[in-house]
Amino acid sequence: MVTYVIEHMEEDNADATFPHWIALEYAQMLKWASPNKVIFSSLSPASVKSLSEQLIARGASPDAFRAETKSVTELMKEENVALDKVCLLDPRATGEIAPQDGKEFDWFLFGGILGDDPPRDRTGILRAKGFPGRHLGPVQMTTDTALGVTSLVVQGGKTLSTIKFVDHPTIQFDEHEGVEMPFRYVVDGKSGEPILPEGMREHLKADMDRGLDDF
Repeated sequence: MVTYVIEHMEEDNADATFPHWIALEYAQMLKWASPNKVIFSSLSPASVKSLSEQLIARGASPDAFRAETKSVTELMKEENVALDKVCLLDPRATGEIAPQDGKEFDWFLFGGILGDDPPRDRTGILRAKGFPGRHLGPVQMTTDTALGVTSLVVQGGKTLSTIKFVDHPTIQFDEHEGVEMPFRYVVDGKSGEPILPEGMREHLKADMDRGLDDF
């Protein structure tokens, strides 16, 4: 069994409800990770409560995740997890993620949430701590997709070359409206569509409609 750790690196408003769109991403991570656990670290106390409530409301088991105010390094000390047993998913790493990494590492660490366009290299903050790293290919992914690809490799035994991807897909809402996503996604084998978090398509449509209303 492996554990996935998301070091939350978005600006976190201590007094606000955890952002809905990020909760959608985090809920998708639990689906990808199952039956393994996801730890969300470095959250504000208010976000721990709000995120937990949103995930459970979306059907997540309380046993599937932990929401923590502590950082990944603090949690490593508490749980006696050595630095060399934590793999940082890092686009600048020299080695590619591989099935054998599921045996070499106990924790897989991700920095940030929803890849920035252009990338801001927030992973560099974690890279500086000396974690061994692996990359997921040359194209920027959302964080939930990055976790999904990692799980397909270390849990499912796939290699990156055997996973079907689509880059920069246009998400169509109807015949005339759509939005291009500047990231790489895993393709659903049944529908042929990019795998998005449940509820994300509706969120994107509502966001686009709000933007149109501003004109």
